[in-house]
Amino acid sequence: MRRRDFLGLSGAALTAAALPLAASHWRALAQGAQRPRLSMPPLLDTRKTGKLSLVAQTGQTSFAGGPPNLTAGYNSGFMGPTIVMQNGALDARVENRLNEPVTSHWHGLLVPGHHDGGPHTPVEPGKAWADVMQLDQQATTAWYHSHTHGSTARHVYAGLAGVIHHTDGRDDDRGLPSTYGVDDLTLVIQDKRFDDAGKLVYTPDTTDILNGFHGERILVNGQFNSVAVVSRGIVRLRLLNGSNARIYSLHTSDRRPMHVIGNDGGFLGKPVELTFLRIAPGERFEVLVDFGQGAPPLLMNSSGISMKILEFATDDALKPRITRVPDTLGTELAPLPEGNFPVRRISLTMGGGSSFELRNVSQLASGHGEHGGHTGHGPVLGAGPNGELGVVMTDFGINSRPYDTRRIDFQVKRGTHERWLVSGGGGVIHPFHVHGVHFRIVATGGGAPQPEESGWKDTHPINGQLEIIVRFDHEAPREAPYMFHCHILEHEDSGMMGQFTVT
Repeated sequence: MRRRDFLGLSGAALTAAALPLAASHWRALAQGAQRPRLSMPPLLDTRKTGKLSLVAQTGQTSFAGGPPNLTAGYNSGFMGPTIVMQNGALDARVENRLNEPVTSHWHGLLVPGHHDGGPHTPVEPGKAWADVMQLDQQATTAWYHSHTHGSTARHVYAGLAGVIHHTDGRDDDRGLPSTYGVDDLTLVIQDKRFDDAGKLVYTPDTTDILNGFHGERILVNGQFNSVAVVSRGIVRLRLLNGSNARIYSLHTSDRRPMHVIGNDGGFLGKPVELTFLRIAPGERFEVLVDFGQGAPPLLMNSSGISMKILEFATDDALKPRITRVPDTLGTELAPLPEGNFPVRRISLTMGGGSSFELRNVSQLASGHGEHGGHTGHGPVLGAGPNGELGVVMTDFGINSRPYDTRRIDFQVKRGTHERWLVSGGGGVIHPFHVHGVHFRIVATGGGAPQPEESGWKDTHPINGQLEIIVRFDHEAPREAPYMFHCHILEHEDSGMMGQFTVT
């Protein structure tokens, strides 16, 4: 398999003999001819052993009965297990069985730069990364995904992503559902693009790169048109927007309330009741939904085109363990940090108009192992079937400067706070993510944050200007700096990313 064949940009299936999935079959699935039961990712609990082992590998995955596609995952052929971890030492190992470099970025974990899994710490083919991480943070839902610069969008789309349950063991004290796959559901929401034969497609053109790659079909945990079977009680939904670019506005079809209990950084002080929940790529929310009365609703998206996300069904044989939403979560939310903090202005820029070049893929990739092939240019996207030529975006950046692995954009001191004023551009809402830190929102879009946006976060969409207070608790040296970037993955790969050190 050639390097550029990994999730081939033509979307070709692995087996020529595979029968095509007719468009009529897709319509039948959408109309409910088949209702597969939603399954959860395999559970990988590290609490007893203190050890974590992941293997990045390729696989063949069939979606909705279609032909097999070349995909990738951790410990499986598509996506990764749900990892349960807790504070303390975690002996982690990531092995790479792909034929190109890969990383595992622990998105939402507060760890030093050497452990963060950013583009400066690639795992080369046939090699492994291993170290002991010390975890010390609030319980939260985080996630992990490949973060190899120039390939992040392609890798995540192919399946190199999974969810983390970082727990403190106090869910029963809080009165929260906690039985994995029964009343505590992990839901990875992704949109994918398929051709009429049912083949997975990732062929971004210039419009896809400018706006981010969007698909017309929604997968939950890699499954299409599945049904989540739940009890007639309170059910906890751990929501991850694992899409490359799509922002969702989630709601139930009968408008029954969702009660937000946590976001990126951990639990809120008390549940927040709402009807619509916006969730951008990279963001996580935990919500409680009461299925005790009436017909079970659909989980829907109303942002842009109305789309069904997931169907629910109730099973009376499943006895509900939790029957009421708790009044509080036993977490006292501290006030915003105060002080005369240094102010830093950050602009996510797309230029006056994107410029494009045709370049030879092999020449651009030749320096990949030493990162020389990823400085001063964007990724190769939309390459021909043999990977000869590709479109290169050249004007995405931070403060009008495209990402350069050799350039440190700024340095901060450990144990300090800063006030960041972050603005977006290009008429696009940019999900802004910072590695290795959490931040509090002071203002967003010119107004105060919504209650569900309170607490510590690591990712938030920018519509106008975002004002945040950032806390720096861990070291990130020059050889392993922290990233800050747009989490539209095509923007990130195209240079809308910077890096900083913490010393």
